[in-house]
Amino acid sequence: MENGNQKKVQIFVSEENLRAFLLDVFSKTGMAQENAGMCADCMVQTNLWGIDSHGILRLPIYIKRIRNKVIKANPVIKKTGGNRAFELLDGDDGIGFLVGKRAMQRALELAEENNIGAVAVTRSNHFGAAALYAGMAADRGMIGIAMTNVGPNLVVPGGSKPITGNNPIAIGAPTSEAFPFLLDISMSAVSGGKLLLASKKKEKIPMDWATDSKGLFTDDPDKGFAGFLLPLGGHKGFGLSLAIDILCGVITGGAFQFGIRSMYKQPELPSLTGHMMIAINPGIAVGPEELKDRMAEFCSTLKASPMWDDSREMLLPGELEHLQQLERQEHGIPVPDDLFHELSELGAELHADQTLEPIEA
Repeated sequence: MENGNQKKVQIFVSEENLRAFLLDVFSKTGMAQENAGMCADCMVQTNLWGIDSHGILRLPIYIKRIRNKVIKANPVIKKTGGNRAFELLDGDDGIGFLVGKRAMQRALELAEENNIGAVAVTRSNHFGAAALYAGMAADRGMIGIAMTNVGPNLVVPGGSKPITGNNPIAIGAPTSEAFPFLLDISMSAVSGGKLLLASKKKEKIPMDWATDSKGLFTDDPDKGFAGFLLPLGGHKGFGLSLAIDILCGVITGGAFQFGIRSMYKQPELPSLTGHMMIAINPGIAVGPEELKDRMAEFCSTLKASPMWDDSREMLLPGELEHLQQLERQEHGIPVPDDLFHELSELGAELHADQTLEPIEA
């Protein structure tokens, strides 16, 4: 843990170097070049947004699970049911980036034909930041909703064991700004990745993020990760987590609740994660230009909201990530020292040709 004598160290790498490294590492697992490139793009984008809890921090466990053959490097994703505006896909135990992208792409195709498209997914894996998929719809001028279920890691305050996952959901919409509206939240106070990141940075965590394995509040990220997450907004976040599990698992015939395996605690087993992707074509109500004008009015009203501190301004969902991306594209992506060396060792172990190259911040 951090103390007064420890100094947090961050190493900066360029977007281009990180993408080339990830592409090489994924390829060394036997992943097809196109698939490796898609995974690399997803992870780099996540770190550019500043969502470091879901970016390259997760690479070691992804690679471990691919090498354990519980994640297929080149899955055969196929339709197993449904028609018209609602279809079901089998992810074939593929990495979540590939399965999630395929599912949202199909939802967008269905929405073009039917004004709305929904694609449920069974037998997938952790898919990173849900905003990646909601953003695909926003980029196409549509509304996107992406959600996924997670094995139980969430305990209600006072509970003695977790009973549901922190099940994330993201909603995206086009705007007239330089960035789309992108809301991406999990149903826990913070994601488990925030605890992992705090551990890498040797930082303590707030007492309302997690409990230890006995259900006691803790400021130790390692004890919190080994224990339970606390729900967002008490019973509200808890209830929404249940609803997402119903949509991603119960109604699809896929895994839900304790049927989902933890990628960290059970790295030798397929996780059986489920997703739900929904795309809505707003053209049935308003045309593209009218939508742009209405969203401009919507956003300007929010931006004009007075703040008690006049030096601050209201930020829209997705705006902070956009600003972070501009900053990191110019100055580099920060990587905690421990994680930098862990990734470098992983690359060497896989005989990757590309290496991570530090740049001056």
